[in-house]
Amino acid sequence: MRRVFAIGDIHGCVDELNVLLDHLAPGVDDVVVFLGDYIDRGPTPKGVIDRLLRLRREAVRTVFIKGNHEDMFLDFLGLGGHYGEAFLYNGGGPTLRSYGLAGLDGAEVAARLPADHREFLSQLVTYHRDGDFLFVHAGIRPQRRLEEQNEEDMIWIREEFTQQPHDLGCTVLFGHTPFREVLVDLPYKIGLDTGVVYRNKLSCFETGAKALFQVARGERKVRERSLAGQFAASRSA
Repeated sequence: MRRVFAIGDIHGCVDELNVLLDHLAPGVDDVVVFLGDYIDRGPTPKGVIDRLLRLRREAVRTVFIKGNHEDMFLDFLGLGGHYGEAFLYNGGGPTLRSYGLAGLDGAEVAARLPADHREFLSQLVTYHRDGDFLFVHAGIRPQRRLEEQNEEDMIWIREEFTQQPHDLGCTVLFGHTPFREVLVDLPYKIGLDTGVVYRNKLSCFETGAKALFQVARGERKVRERSLAGQFAASRSA
């Protein structure tokens, strides 16, 4: 049976990502959507991208959303994106160190970055729609239809989205804004950035079973709980 997973912000925490993926064991019929912010701040940004590329090579259907950190990195590298001047001030140092490229300027880093990593960063998508769910890094502008959204909002927006309902007719699965616990605001949104890089948890949601999977920083155990009751309650409200 096809499963669709959404995984929140990783920020270089490859150990927790490995624990989560080993537990989920996605197969060729499954879809794994990553909500962006693979790099910066955490210990092993290069290792995270290596792991994501390996997952794709294993024939698992993957969707990689662009986060604001990838967008800043792309601009720093001279490969598009925005706000590259803020890359190093927003946790970019650990990313460069993980590649052994600390202290180099953007052009030098771009020239030495592995080709498959450059390609990965350049091919990230802004959003993904699957049935009743929209997958995006930061959120959407609540007053606008999907076709009216712009990329900057979708990778940077915060309170204007998290604190308001919308009428897109789907549940938005997003990261970007860290919460101590998953934000469940049904039927409108589920926030899956639970700050693993801040010694909290890496979170994943499976859309069919309405199941939440979490691994705490430094642990090797995945905890599961169901959100099915909350979905049912939102439909009957």
